[in-house]
Amino acid sequence: MGRVREFDEEKVLDSAMQLFWEKGYEATSLSDLTSRMGIQRPSIYSAFGDKKELFETALRKYTMSHASEARSKLQNQPSVREAFRAFFENLVDEEYSVSRSRGCFCINTMVELAPHDEKFEILTREHQMYLAVIFQETIERGIQSGELASRTDAKALSQALIVSLIGLTVMLKSRPERSFINNTIEVTLTLLK
Repeated sequence: MGRVREFDEEKVLDSAMQLFWEKGYEATSLSDLTSRMGIQRPSIYSAFGDKKELFETALRKYTMSHASEARSKLQNQPSVREAFRAFFENLVDEEYSVSRSRGCFCINTMVELAPHDEKFEILTREHQMYLAVIFQETIERGIQSGELASRTDAKALSQALIVSLIGLTVMLKSRPERSFINNTIEVTLTLLK
């Protein structure tokens, strides 16, 4: 008979996700993980596998939550233009409200691991494409309501907005002047005609 786990798997996974998000994969040691998660190495291996498998599980948890949050934020506004404005402005507000920007865990992984690890290349690309679908559905809602022009290419526009989102998120890590970011958002939103 196997032993019953003496820890909340979701809670310790969330702790690991937060740590990986703060430090990245390479800079996070197993000692860092045991300290933050409050469990020992054998428990980590038993519950999640090795460090890379734990990282992948944490990334998948993040991407599911991030996509759900993005969908909710974009659906909670009657105006598609205002939904995207709020989405981008909230992102900026959140980043400037903390002392040190963590950025997006998925984009951080795309930069750190995707260039030399096919699994993370695929996982991060899949998340960006899933977000593009959420953006596209929102744009299509705007086309159907007449808020956006009927000739709008929803797929191409959603992809352009994803590229803008990724660029913005990376830029925010270096804390540019707020006016630079605000101007960029204003120009990006002009795509929503």
